[in-house]
Amino acid sequence: MRNRIAIQFLAVNITLLLLFSPPVAQAQWDPNTKASNLGSIVNTRHNMTQSWTDMPMWMNKSRNDYQEVCVYCHTPHGSNSTINAPLWNRTNKTNTYTTYNRTLASGQTATQPGLNSLTCLSCHDGTVAIDSIINMPGSDGYSVAQETGQNDAFLDTWAGTNPTKHGVIFNEAANGNGPYDCSRCHADNNALALGLAEFRVFWIGTDLTDDHPVGVQLPNTAVYDFNPASGIDGSLKFYDTNSNGRADTNEVRFYDTGSGYEVECASCHDPHGVPSAGPGSSLIASFLRVDNNGSTLCLTCHSK
Repeated sequence: MRNRIAIQFLAVNITLLLLFSPPVAQAQWDPNTKASNLGSIVNTRHNMTQSWTDMPMWMNKSRNDYQEVCVYCHTPHGSNSTINAPLWNRTNKTNTYTTYNRTLASGQTATQPGLNSLTCLSCHDGTVAIDSIINMPGSDGYSVAQETGQNDAFLDTWAGTNPTKHGVIFNEAANGNGPYDCSRCHADNNALALGLAEFRVFWIGTDLTDDHPVGVQLPNTAVYDFNPASGIDGSLKFYDTNSNGRADTNEVRFYDTGSGYEVECASCHDPHGVPSAGPGSSLIASFLRVDNNGSTLCLTCHSK
């Protein structure tokens, strides 16, 4: 009798879960995203105009809608002079990060993130607003001070939106009663109730001890269990899977910005997205360069 009641209780709960769970969309890593993740960055969450969502009015409470996809990261003029990234338009604070501190098989010690991690962290460490840029579209929207510091008064000069707060991906203090930050709607019970994505997974913070180490070189592959990279092109060493002599977007790479070829965030991730099956196809989950189904991405570098 007791077992029958328990089974009935379990069946009811499973039914409720199926009835009230948010629908699963195309993006494997985020069942609640409204982005199609097809074709280009325009159709991904990295499009900060959020032109594909049906709730832009709520997004406008936590960011300026510049109405241009690329401007949240790039500008043709007046780019950030403190970081050698292509036409970089974002504020990059001089943060110090707590690096990976576990023992590495190669005996290396992780160093501070390099250029190709700092660009990602300018959003994902949660210390800079998603709309904190140096050169806003149009005239009189430039501030050199924005290169390393976020000035909300400057950002508020943008016409057309009046956000309650220039939001970061996740802010523990903002969760619950405001002010409006990304986490106001995208965390905990609010995210669940609204059928929205939980943003904690995207929030790396400044403590990198629980993330894959960056700032470490590919070890000597004759000594350690790593696969040798087969291509070198200037500042890139990469796994040339199609033997064409250049680092394609779907190939894992190491970056040399002065300390040898090292692992960085962009070694495994492409912020613009990589088509899974050629042009026009859905992008690989989590902006990865290689689909990690069956640990394919891991086994690109690691010989196990």
